[in-house]
Amino acid sequence: MSPTDSYTRFVNRPFGKQVAKTIGLPRPVPLRRHTQGDRLASGSILVIGESDAGNTVAEQLWAESYDVRRDPGLKQKFSAIIVAFDDAAHPSDLSERVLQVSAALRGLEPNGRVITIFRDPQDSSISSDANRIAVRHSVEGFTRSLAKEMRFGATTNGIILGQDVTMAAPAALAALRFFLSGRSAYVAGQFLTVSSSAGAVPADWDTPLADMVIVVTGAARGIGEAISETLARDGATVIGVDMPPAGEALTTVMNRVGGIAVQMDITDENAGNELLRMAEQRFGRLDGIVHNAGITRDKLLANMDAARWDSLIAVNITAPLRINEQLLAALGQGVVAENFRITALASTSGIAGNRGQTNYAAAKAGIMGMTQALAGQLAKTGGSINAVAPGFIETAMTDAMPAATREVARRMNSLQQGGRPVDVAEAIALFHTDAAAGINGTTLRVCGQSMVGK
Repeated sequence: MSPTDSYTRFVNRPFGKQVAKTIGLPRPVPLRRHTQGDRLASGSILVIGESDAGNTVAEQLWAESYDVRRDPGLKQKFSAIIVAFDDAAHPSDLSERVLQVSAALRGLEPNGRVITIFRDPQDSSISSDANRIAVRHSVEGFTRSLAKEMRFGATTNGIILGQDVTMAAPAALAALRFFLSGRSAYVAGQFLTVSSSAGAVPADWDTPLADMVIVVTGAARGIGEAISETLARDGATVIGVDMPPAGEALTTVMNRVGGIAVQMDITDENAGNELLRMAEQRFGRLDGIVHNAGITRDKLLANMDAARWDSLIAVNITAPLRINEQLLAALGQGVVAENFRITALASTSGIAGNRGQTNYAAAKAGIMGMTQALAGQLAKTGGSINAVAPGFIETAMTDAMPAATREVARRMNSLQQGGRPVDVAEAIALFHTDAAAGINGTTLRVCGQSMVGK
């Protein structure tokens, strides 16, 4: 468990719990987050569905000595419920398995997991099959709705299998492990689409980034600091980048994680080439980059001036675009790894918009567009690009919000609390593993299933 806000601490004490129950206040619980060496689940895992995916998942978990049960009628506690719909051909096929989930839900432990597995409704091979398209969208709707019914820190998420992809694919296994574990504590009502069988399972799931060199921009504090710590924990060497005024904080973070500190303005037109030069001199290789650096310049559009608009666009979207162009120009030339991985910070503001943030929403929507546009190019050599869209994350920035505004924002999601910088970092770490190579061009929301957007 991790530190919680004062309200969450209050309602998890006997007196506060009774007060909240009596007057109908939200009752968030401390979330289970990952620490090195944690098992994926502490108790029994129920696997529902005698399909290829269901059987493969059961075999994978059995091989790791988990207590896997296949009988949904068992009256016992479960740490997780996994339900496979990959063979569903019509909405009428859902009933039996959905009702089996219903019967088992009362036994789901606090911080439990429900994971659905189904096939991609965008699969071109079924473009004229209304029954199959309908049932796949039905599972998507079921998953999102069930996520909003979860209590006591439990979550529901889904794994979408692309055409001809099975649960034996490395990225399918990586997605399953992510959703089962404490790494996905603040991810609810979301989906990971496995579009190919690319990638390789790591020798050690505790250090899946071993021997990788990864750049993190905006690494001196907040989410960037957490990203650096998490990548290093998982085995990577971090090149941390930040502005000169943050140099002392950056050096402190890099010393702690065993990385190197680079003071740089990422809006410099030669920033990407300079990063390449440093990576070549120090390590002889570069395996990935995390575009985390960003600024806010909030103002209603009627009061927006050129300085606020242009400075934000320069940092939040123009710089990542230019740096990617320079790095990818060197792809396959020795320094930039062929399986190069890029992740970028989007935002729920870029998905749903936000009052006073037309500039920020434009830039973050641009990040998602960049992710989709470069996915095909990177996939050709085994690389990938993905985005992570945080919701309300507890940082120094949110600490400065008015107390009432901050408290409301914390509760406006299915988990009824704010996320932590490490929650964003865990998703980014997933995307940089070779196992997750088959997840490409996607945006994963880390927002506790915020009411903002979908």
